[in-house]
Amino acid sequence: MHLMTQEAPTAPATHQSLVLINHLARVARRRSEVALAPTGLRPRHVVTLTILREGGAMTQGALGEALRLDPTNLVGLLNELEEASLLERRRDPLDRRRHIVELSETGHAAIARAERELASVQDEVLAHLDEDERATLHGLLLRAAEGRIACDACAGAAGDATPDGCGAGAEDATLGLCDGVAEDVELC
Repeated sequence: MHLMTQEAPTAPATHQSLVLINHLARVARRRSEVALAPTGLRPRHVVTLTILREGGAMTQGALGEALRLDPTNLVGLLNELEEASLLERRRDPLDRRRHIVELSETGHAAIARAERELASVQDEVLAHLDEDERATLHGLLLRAAEGRIACDACAGAAGDATPDGCGAGAEDATLGLCDGVAEDVELC
């Protein structure tokens, strides 16, 4: 008996970059969490500390906007970082209702160590790309992410001004934020 098999029509090949980006993000996130474990930091901590390093002291509200976090989640995150002495919060002398958040010396050291750990993860994940290809990838991701990265750093890279309270120039701000550290909802 001869069975006829029907072949599925073949669709033209498309570039499903989003699938690859999601896969690489998952791989990078898992490896980042393992690499960060000895530092005691989580990716959301690294993003927060990076924003504070790049933007300098800012209001708690401006930091919340940069992180895209609601005030309740922001307070919990800042409490964790303050308990670890990684940042300092103080009342704004111009408006006692507001808090100013600033990276501490311990926070500067912690973010430097975390970035060294994350650099090794990036080298592993992007091992098959040479330096020129990595630079091209980074530039393309910046363009694709324009306006979607914390602090709108990528929008600034395209020539727009950074939002009030972000403070850093786009070139500096994108160093940490656009290197695969910023996460969507997982900042919460």
